[in-house]
Amino acid sequence: MAARLARPRMPPVLPVPAGPPLEIVHSPLGRATETADAIDRAMRDLGWIVPRRPDDGFPEIGQGDWQGLHRDEIGLRYGAELAAWRRTPVDVWAPGGESLPEVEARVRPALATILAALGEGRPPGTLDRSQVAGYGEPVAVHPWSVLVAHDGVFKVVLLALFGLELERYWMWSMDLCAITVVEFRAGRPVLRAHNLTAHLAPLDVDREAAAHRAQAEERERSGAQ
Repeated sequence: MAARLARPRMPPVLPVPAGPPLEIVHSPLGRATETADAIDRAMRDLGWIVPRRPDDGFPEIGQGDWQGLHRDEIGLRYGAELAAWRRTPVDVWAPGGESLPEVEARVRPALATILAALGEGRPPGTLDRSQVAGYGEPVAVHPWSVLVAHDGVFKVVLLALFGLELERYWMWSMDLCAITVVEFRAGRPVLRAHNLTAHLAPLDVDREAAAHRAQAEERERSGAQ
C-alpha cells in the first residue's frame, strides 16, 4: 500500500494530484503509526520529504469491555449488545466504550485541520467545469494529503465528509490497507475511489503459493501421490 501511494501514476492510475502529498496524518495507535512509517519510507525513496504528524482525533473507536476480546467471545458474552450495535449503532455500543457521537466529536475538528491546511493560501475552486471523470482530464495540480486510520473511525470520517447521519454507519466497507480517495471541488466532496485493494493482489498470490507448498510437503511426508 505504501508503494502504491508513492507511485500513484503507475497503472491503474490513482485519482490523486501529481507530486508528493502535503502531509501524512495518522492515528497515534501503534498499527497506524507503523503504516504511516511505511508510507514515509516509500516516499523518501523517491526523494519526497513529507511532514507527518499523529492526530488524537483519529484513533480507532474505543471498545470498552470488548477491547482485546475475539469477536466470537464478544458474541458469546455480549450477544444482545452486539446484535443491537449491528442494527442501531447510534443507540447501542460496547459497554464502557465510545459512542458514535463521541467519536464524531473528535473526528470533525481533526478533519477541519486537514482541510484547512489543504486550502490555506489557495483560491477557491469552481464547479464551472466538467464534473464527469474519465475523459482524459489533465492531472490535478492542487495539494493532497494522506490520512492513516482505522475501519471504524474511517466510517465516521466519510459520514462527516458527506453530511450523512451516524445511523448510516454500516454503509461503508473498509479492507485492511485499502485506499479511498475523496476529492473536493469548490468545497463539495466527491468520492473518486473507495476501498481499492488491487495493490494487495501479490499478497494473495504469495498466500496461495504457500498453501500449495504446504499441501505438497504434507503429501510428501505422508507418502501420498
